Amino acid sequence: MGKGRVAKMNIKFIASLTYSYGITAIARGPSYLIAELALPLSLLFMVGILSQGSLVVYAIIGGFIALIASNSLSSAGDAAFWRIQLRMQDLFVTTKITRIDYMMALTLSYFFGSLPGIALYFVIGMAYHIFTLMSLLVLVCLMALVTIATSSIAFIVAGMVKHVRNIWGIASILSIAMTLLPPTFYPYTSLPNYALYVLSISPVTPAAILAQSAFGLIKPLNYALIYEMAALLLLETIVFFALAKHFTVWREK
Repeated sequence: MGKGRVAKMNIKFIASLTYSYGITAIARGPSYLIAELALPLSLLFMVGILSQGSLVVYAIIGGFIALIASNSLSSAGDAAFWRIQLRMQDLFVTTKITRIDYMMALTLSYFFGSLPGIALYFVIGMAYHIFTLMSLLVLVCLMALVTIATSSIAFIVAGMVKHVRNIWGIASILSIAMTLLPPTFYPYTSLPNYALYVLSISPVTPAAILAQSAFGLIKPLNYALIYEMAALLLLETIVFFALAKHFTVWREK
């Protein structure tokens, strides 16, 4: 994205929608916050019990990624509802708001809605002393890429569905398939390489592999696989974003 494109982004709109739909929603809907935290914390508890604590660190690190991805994928519901029922995009196209502004605003809204869960996982991670400065920086970068990639998938799905009644089930299935099947809560070495490549259709898979490697959970490191997964995650982020822009119907001139 060039400087000219950045300059044209409607920062005021993005900030306003992010604040009203993401940040203040946390205060308005505490039940939503509890529901958001229920699944990842339940999985963390189950992994800890079933593995007798041996996989807790994997579950903590994977929890960051799974939480971000799950919330981003669930944005498909709102994106479809706004498009089909509220016809918000028809309203936006009559203004200077572009599809990029709209996509960024909804993506950031769901990201900020994830912050309480991220904070909770951070506290748990601190208790287990798992962070170093470098691993934390890598995790932040991975979460940023996963946010963009999975939000883009949500926009693709939302742009393809014809009826709102279908989107909620699709979003739930996507969230489960793309966050639980990948090695987010268990070592990626538990799977053969061919399975990792198959599961890499979800950006969560390369992100989880890179996170486990960055935190030193897997030794010795398979550098060839790490380089491949880093390239794949970047490529998926770019491709999914481009497809999301295409499927986000807009009548720009």
